[in-house]
Amino acid sequence: MRMNLENLNTQFEHEPVDVVLANFLEVFSGKIALATSFGAEDQVLTDLVLQADPKAKIFTLDTGRLHEETYTVMDKINKKYDIKIDVYFPNASDIEVLYQRQGINGFRESIENRKMCCHVRKIAPLQRALKGVEVWITGLRRSQSPTRETMRLVEWDQGNKLIKLNPLIEWSEEEVWNYIKENKLPYNVLHDQGYPSIGCAPCTRAVREGEDIRAGRWWWENPEHKECGLHLKGAEK
Repeated sequence: MRMNLENLNTQFEHEPVDVVLANFLEVFSGKIALATSFGAEDQVLTDLVLQADPKAKIFTLDTGRLHEETYTVMDKINKKYDIKIDVYFPNASDIEVLYQRQGINGFRESIENRKMCCHVRKIAPLQRALKGVEVWITGLRRSQSPTRETMRLVEWDQGNKLIKLNPLIEWSEEEVWNYIKENKLPYNVLHDQGYPSIGCAPCTRAVREGEDIRAGRWWWENPEHKECGLHLKGAEK
């Protein structure tokens, strides 16, 4: 797998994003999916993916604790492209057990509690969403976080046993927003209120001037811990 991934990186890492997506969507037709949380990067990818394949699989994870603004932009996307993005929810019984173990906001009490909450609300639904998928398209960029600085265009996700494709890995934040503005794409209005990265409502805050763009996610933890488990370090590249 390492040699195959290296070949893919060599072949595509300097190609335009639309060329990369068109190739992967064609080769892995029916077995490729874009995961969106309706952040700025995901809006760009949604537009590009649907240009290449109007029937491409796009899904989101509804943790049950999202911002109202996130649901609003999801509705706008569905209407703009005349689609219904697939939504995966946590298992109800798992949420009930989680509540009994740590209460409603126990995720703030320890990293272990927070990771347990992320597992129930994100990881388990993600595993269902990726069933039968061979390539997972993400909106990851290197400049987003210290945990993402070594990521490449094409990686092997050992946990989910599939290829992870990061088409915007080398894009800057400016490039993302230029694309959104030039193409008049709907986006989460929380971005205009100081939220560069948007997750669950109780785990996301606006960032202050001069702070890292991921500073508003799980702000009570150290930067090296700020991943929910969807995108772990140590993938084969």
